[in-house]
Amino acid sequence: MEKLYNRLGLASASALVSLIALPAAAQSVEAGTIIENTARATYTTDDGAATVTSNTVELAVDELLDVTLTSLDGAPIGATPGSATLTFDLTNTGNGPEAFRLTANPSVAGNDFDTVVDFIAVDRNGNGVYDDGIDQILTGPETTQILAQDESLTVFVVVDVPNTVTDGQQSDVELRADAVTGTGTPGTVFAGQGVDGVDAVTGNTSAAATALGSLIAGITTVELVKSQSVADPFGGSTVVPGSTITYTITATVSGSGTVSDLAITDAFPAGTTYSPSTITLEGAPLTDTAGDDAGEVTASGIVVELGTLSGGTTQVTTFDVVVD
Repeated sequence: MEKLYNRLGLASASALVSLIALPAAAQSVEAGTIIENTARATYTTDDGAATVTSNTVELAVDELLDVTLTSLDGAPIGATPGSATLTFDLTNTGNGPEAFRLTANPSVAGNDFDTVVDFIAVDRNGNGVYDDGIDQILTGPETTQILAQDESLTVFVVVDVPNTVTDGQQSDVELRADAVTGTGTPGTVFAGQGVDGVDAVTGNTSAAATALGSLIAGITTVELVKSQSVADPFGGSTVVPGSTITYTITATVSGSGTVSDLAITDAFPAGTTYSPSTITLEGAPLTDTAGDDAGEVTASGIVVELGTLSGGTTQVTTFDVVVD
């Protein structure tokens, strides 16, 4: 029985330990904080209890220079020739206020193509998306505002993708952040350059950080191929009045991206009359009336709304006209 109680007691103790929450990691002591320490001794003499204190010693906490920089895109972003935006998070992980100088390098080893850096900007309205005319474009040397301890900033690198890119090519852009006070191997001291005149000391990051933003070219094209077949009133394929011409339009989307608002239009040829209710899309009949489905007949021809299609998709449209 005693062993049973011991086991139960041990199990209860283990459960209790598992329920005790560990304290959260404390924020680093701010640079310039004065750490004071005074010793005290108590003793007893014939005259009674007495206390004596030592002198007080003081130390000012030096400023630690540290920074982290990460890409917020998660994966290579799709890009086409023209402007593209890469997004980063910069965090002052030191224990004092610090500004950081930013440098973007578009010529990274292994790139299939190199971009041109248009500018570096910082997110002013906090929505995480570059807003032209709202977010602050940094001018050289591109330097952030002073960030407090653990303060973060969203940074945008806006680049220009060349017209020569082909579908699927990839490119990296490296963003670097350097503490304005200075960088160096961990433990490098910048005497008197910290908060309130304390020393500034580089931390584990050497007061510098880099991160890669990635682009992948998504070049999407649409090709139209049109064919025709003829059925005459006699069961043959001669083109005479009364013959029916069936037009087949094949739209092929190529590339790794998507196209949107794709619409096929085709005018009725002179000398023919449209044969009502003959529009098909992928073999399924469409109505001639707008709004019912993807098909519509206008005074001059047909319209078929294909909408948004991804690369590798093919859509076939047909319709008939009769030779007058």
